[in-house]
Amino acid sequence: MSNFTYIDIASPLDQFEIRDLLSLNAPILGNLHLSLTNIGLYLTIAAFLVLALNVLATNFNKLVSNNWSISQESLYATIHSIVTNQINAGKGQIYFPFIYTLFIFILINNLIGMIPYSFASTSHFAFTFALSFTVVLGATIKGFQKHGLEFFSLLVPAGCPLALLPLLVLIEFISYLSRNVSLGLRLGANILSGHMLLNILAGFTYNIMTSGFIFFFFCLVPLAFIIAFSGLELAIAFIQAQVFVVLTSSYLKDALDLH
Repeated sequence: MSNFTYIDIASPLDQFEIRDLLSLNAPILGNLHLSLTNIGLYLTIAAFLVLALNVLATNFNKLVSNNWSISQESLYATIHSIVTNQINAGKGQIYFPFIYTLFIFILINNLIGMIPYSFASTSHFAFTFALSFTVVLGATIKGFQKHGLEFFSLLVPAGCPLALLPLLVLIEFISYLSRNVSLGLRLGANILSGHMLLNILAGFTYNIMTSGFIFFFFCLVPLAFIIAFSGLELAIAFIQAQVFVVLTSSYLKDALDLH
């Protein structure tokens, strides 16, 4: 019989697999299953980091600001300008704590995913869709609370001809529902694709480096590209967090002002 050699090739998607780290089965409680997954662990770590950064940024009430305070103030000013420009200077102040917390939480999760052998929570559509559905649902509820049934006027374009009204309302309704998907899909797809590309390039470079001494020098080009792309991914981590809160602010403005 011929012998076959099986080579286990790791998939680039393996890094995104959700695994149980701790689990507890309780048959006496109706087969209750409790587990702590890797995504749950990293989301918890991100939440603690957000709290820790805010505590460090207080500088313990000293007059001279430290580096944490300066960085926090820069982020504060950036998000404050987004909220006031997207909503308005008066009503936007009410939603600033929520928008700011959302930005910091997404940013911290994006940056944690950049650490080698860590886990990118924002690459999972279950998490990003949960955020987007919550944001759009909250904005919709706020719109109904303020305007009642008049909120449906958001689906009627200004200056719409009466003959085209049913078609345009249907298009606007589908567009409004698609916000739930597009908001989370944009964040998850960008983080997922970037991490997959880095994983593929890193595996390709490693195979070249281990092929022989001569090939070691040929891998310097893809290695330089990996370093440059890592810098790009770091920028994307900030950009995607900012895009998410910009669109969130825009949806809140639509719910408050109706166009």
